[in-house]
Amino acid sequence: MKDLDDHERSVFKQIIQGMAANSLRCIAFAHTQMSEEQYEEGMEENKLKENSLTLLGLVGIKDPCRPGVRRAVEDCQHAGVNIKMITGDNVFTARAIAIECGILKPGQDMFSGAVVEGEEFRNYTSEERMEKADKICVMARSSPLDKLLMVRCLKQKGHVVAVTGDGTNDAPALKEADIGLSMGIQGTEVAKESSDIVILDDNFASVATVLRWGRCVYNNIQKFIQFQLTVNVAALVINFVAAVSAGEVPLTAVQLLWVNLIMDTLGALALATEQPTTELMDKPPVGRTEPLITNIMWRNILAQALYQIAVLLTLQFKGESIFGVTEKVNDTLIFNTFVLCQVFNEFNARKLEKKNVFKGIHENKLFLGIIWITIVLQVLMVEFLKKFADTERLNWAQWVLCIGVAAITWPIGCVVKLIPVAEKPIFSYLN
Repeated sequence: MKDLDDHERSVFKQIIQGMAANSLRCIAFAHTQMSEEQYEEGMEENKLKENSLTLLGLVGIKDPCRPGVRRAVEDCQHAGVNIKMITGDNVFTARAIAIECGILKPGQDMFSGAVVEGEEFRNYTSEERMEKADKICVMARSSPLDKLLMVRCLKQKGHVVAVTGDGTNDAPALKEADIGLSMGIQGTEVAKESSDIVILDDNFASVATVLRWGRCVYNNIQKFIQFQLTVNVAALVINFVAAVSAGEVPLTAVQLLWVNLIMDTLGALALATEQPTTELMDKPPVGRTEPLITNIMWRNILAQALYQIAVLLTLQFKGESIFGVTEKVNDTLIFNTFVLCQVFNEFNARKLEKKNVFKGIHENKLFLGIIWITIVLQVLMVEFLKKFADTERLNWAQWVLCIGVAAITWPIGCVVKLIPVAEKPIFSYLN
């Protein structure tokens, strides 16, 4: 048995590269004859020596991309997520699979820095790794250490890093990443224990779903915080100014408890149950250092709170003379207007930036149900629980007045969203 000459090696190399370029994983078949003594020796060493083998042939195995993977990759990239593929395949196979999945564009070649081998990345200096980490799209012939080094480099550059994996070797990178996603079917127990999220169907398309739901939860938290801060600021200022100037507060303890119930329990249920929309994938990712309360939220909070404060303080000091009512009726007008302002402002809180706050509202039956429950309970508080809530009954004209004043929060919210705000957080200017 002779070794392959240069020509034969070149032929086989071309065949292997041709298969790899078509995203085929190559396997070589070879055999050799062994004596009984050699066989027993090989069994003891638990391996077969790789010399004097006769090559039988090559075969290419295709592991096709699952349906929906390319679309999921495009969705993630559209959402501003930079996807990198780190694999043990050779560079030609890895490049072909990356192009097929949409991770790598056909024009990007291995000389542009988008495709590297694990050994090359491992041998970079720390400065070179930090410089080239963002440019790399595909890393072939990689080891678990290479994956871990990539995660650490990206985190040091300030990126929020998510890692997917299913093997035991992926555990270090899964644990090091900000978000580790393991596969629930083929994933090992070590990988699952090291991850934060287990994808039950082993489908990369579920990563896009995780991204969409993660942004939805974050966005819903922002909506609730905006709504809650508006109520808090308005209630605090009104009671403080009234207490300092008149020596008494317009909102009683029971009324404040009812407002607190609207603000916390019912408000959370209404705003935190919004379903994810495709619009969420149009926004860029939120950095790890960005504040939860954005400039857009501060703009909305201040506009609504200032309007409510202005209206309610006017009622507090001039309501009796303007409408010719008693003090008790005037306090009820203040309480009723304040609560209805929060009901109308819940619609504004649904959309932090969009002017049309009613878009998709019919899809959230729970939100509409809570709004109606709040209105019904408010009517009961004012009209039928006079002693408990310390209120007086209002006539139809007074109810229309309260509703009309509260409804102005809608056009105010629409106009305010036309005001541009700086992208840089407010508090960063103060530092």
